[in-house]
Amino acid sequence: MLRAASADPELARQLGGSPFDDDAAAAAFIASRYRHDDHARNWAVDDGTGTVVGSVGVTSVEYGHGTAWISYWLAPAARGRGLATRALVSAAEDAFALGLHRLELGHRTNNPDSCGVATRAGFAAEGIERERLRYGDERFDVETHARLATDPAPDVRPLPIAATES
Repeated sequence: MLRAASADPELARQLGGSPFDDDAAAAAFIASRYRHDDHARNWAVDDGTGTVVGSVGVTSVEYGHGTAWISYWLAPAARGRGLATRALVSAAEDAFALGLHRLELGHRTNNPDSCGVATRAGFAAEGIERERLRYGDERFDVETHARLATDPAPDVRPLPIAATES
């Protein structure tokens, strides 16, 4: 699935710059980036038919301050159905159950769809970080969002998510 999804130029750029040429390269990427332990929790997003269509993760878990970074992506064909929002809500619930208090995420300011996902999942916009991300030679401003454990839960049905294997 990751190999096919990386054919999308926008997603390939976010995942490292170019599509994965074979299944072994995609598997090596997954093994190097996606963990499920005390400091990172990553899940595959299933579209409800048993097909993996993306990923959601809680990383940089810092228990002293009760914070973490959260991220998500979906293959282009899976977008527009609420899966990312529902997966993000599920990951946030899991993180809050660990005792975390603040979850942060960021999206490129030229990606309004990702902003919509964050907002619908209860993540409030907090500000713009200028030229925060670099993909290749291009830099992007990022809008940061956060959700606190004390914020009202969004009216979104969480999506069941399955642990990825490393």
